[in-house]
Amino acid sequence: MSIRTGLLSLLGLLVSFNAAGASLDIGTYLSHADKGRVYPSSKQIEMIKSMIPEHPFQVAQPISDRDFWDDIAASKSGKAWLSQALAVLNKAPEVPISDKRYRQANETGDRELYKPQYYDTISRLEHFILAECLENKGRFLPQINVYMCAIMEMKSWLHPNHDVGCEVLDGKQIWVDLGARRFGMDLALAKVLLADRLPKALQEKIAAELDRRIIQPYLKSCRGADDLNTWIKGNSNWNAVCTSGAVFVTLTISQNADERLAAVGSALNSMAYYLAGFGSDGYCSEGIGYWGYGFGHYLFLAQSISDYTTGQINLFDFEHPEKMKKIAQYPLRFHIQNGVYPAFSDSGIDPSDAFGNFCKAMAVKYYDAQWPFETLHRQANEQLTQWSALQETDPGTEPILPGVSYFDDFGVVISRGRQTVPFSIAIKAGHNAENHNHSDVGSYSLVLGRDLMAGDIGNPVYIAGAFSPNNKARSSWGHPVPRVDGQLQSNGRSYDGRILETEFTDARDGVVMDIKTAYDVPSLEKLTRTVENDKSGTGTITIKDEFKAAEAIAFGTAMMTYAAYKIVDSDTILLTTDNQKVIAEITSTGASVTIAAEPVPVRLPGNRTAFRIGIDFTKPVQEGTITVRYRPYTPGQSDRD
Repeated sequence: MSIRTGLLSLLGLLVSFNAAGASLDIGTYLSHADKGRVYPSSKQIEMIKSMIPEHPFQVAQPISDRDFWDDIAASKSGKAWLSQALAVLNKAPEVPISDKRYRQANETGDRELYKPQYYDTISRLEHFILAECLENKGRFLPQINVYMCAIMEMKSWLHPNHDVGCEVLDGKQIWVDLGARRFGMDLALAKVLLADRLPKALQEKIAAELDRRIIQPYLKSCRGADDLNTWIKGNSNWNAVCTSGAVFVTLTISQNADERLAAVGSALNSMAYYLAGFGSDGYCSEGIGYWGYGFGHYLFLAQSISDYTTGQINLFDFEHPEKMKKIAQYPLRFHIQNGVYPAFSDSGIDPSDAFGNFCKAMAVKYYDAQWPFETLHRQANEQLTQWSALQETDPGTEPILPGVSYFDDFGVVISRGRQTVPFSIAIKAGHNAENHNHSDVGSYSLVLGRDLMAGDIGNPVYIAGAFSPNNKARSSWGHPVPRVDGQLQSNGRSYDGRILETEFTDARDGVVMDIKTAYDVPSLEKLTRTVENDKSGTGTITIKDEFKAAEAIAFGTAMMTYAAYKIVDSDTILLTTDNQKVIAEITSTGASVTIAAEPVPVRLPGNRTAFRIGIDFTKPVQEGTITVRYRPYTPGQSDRD
């Protein structure tokens, strides 16, 4: 047994012993919180005070512990991490970005003006820090010093588009965002791991900058002394990501035990808000990518606090172990097929990096998730957790997906075909005040094989105006849902959909949903969307919208697609991708329809072009239906067959 393995085994025994004998009852802890305040109450402080060590958190052994680091250096992932660091060792640093570039990015909201530079800087520094620990030859230290000094010269660590009015850049305010927390974590990591390999003056400057930019602003907001870090009460990914970073910095850098206690206590209260953003069914309304980002950082926070308190504070179970397991296994149920996920909310349509490998690995360890994963991660904190807590684990195999998944809290159904080339659909009810909200009640994603043929086009590029509800890719105009009396869906929690009926069998899945309340149209009396997936043969998927109004109104629906399209005639559309073809046949009652296509006038990821194909009644009607029947196009079949 290696020394590293022995240390890990001992830690595991300590965690098991403490978790069983003296673990915190988080439900009781939360019941003692001061209403509306994240900072721990006096009762909460008493509950956790004895669990907080007198010394700061040592996330992993320092560079001087050669048994620990030499063991990791011999591993497959250790060798890969070192190789990646060597590949960029001689590249010239690009930090800091100029104030002019920062202001330009702030004004336009265009992340590409700074994002590559920001993330190249962060990634290289993280690789250099861990590579120096792995190799222990000193050749990464000069670059580490250059990068850290350059980062500390930056007036603001925020992403420029988050700095309203450039007040942080101009020194008028200071707070923590997604960018600042990662810069802070990297500097803290360097100080903790490299220790006396860094000049004493540099160590002191790091500690001072982290206290000024991360620790004090975080604790100040937790105390309620300002409202700058509003994410501390949020239920989006920001809360988990920023909290994990701020707490990590505080636990590793602060020499004040009361500050470390306050950080842990505040994090517990904050995470109650974050977890409330998930459905009781585990559904993540932000989409699959933000599940990996947000919940991945939540799990890193859970691991850090568990390690620091020797297992006495267990965020892996929190107060609802069953809900936590459902959250952790959300991708298993949300996956349509072949690595493709619904592009609901601000999800992308590219499945190649749908969610973080770290989150997958942690879900396997703590929640019995069944999916393959790798032990090489992109971020230093994730890689350290792998080396220190997860070890080299069997990556597992792809699970067999069920015929249907139903998230009954948010009203989301994944209906999977069983054909040789599976034809499947994901459809959602939901509401129009979700995290990263799109006005998308009734939206769907239609997948043939590996190709998204029609349905939700996903997130627009994050530039100025990207988060406006009037952005055409974010409003219901840019979703495959009806337009009623010329009106799009309205925004707010009360504008929602409700699943009325479901029928799930091996041969057919059916869903009926009421989407009337998503529209602020007083004359509208009924609007239902019925979805049927007939799994026989090559498959047929039908979307039927039925409405009734108190008076004749304009009505239409839409087909959204990235595919090449051909309007064959007044009731037939052919959709073509590189690999697949689908025929869409349109029928109506109440009046005939017209078909007209137009490009989505919004910048989309990868400079792709999406199209909205409007299907509208030729005249106002009081009631009627529009049905779109999709089926795979087979070779030799005419467009009209």
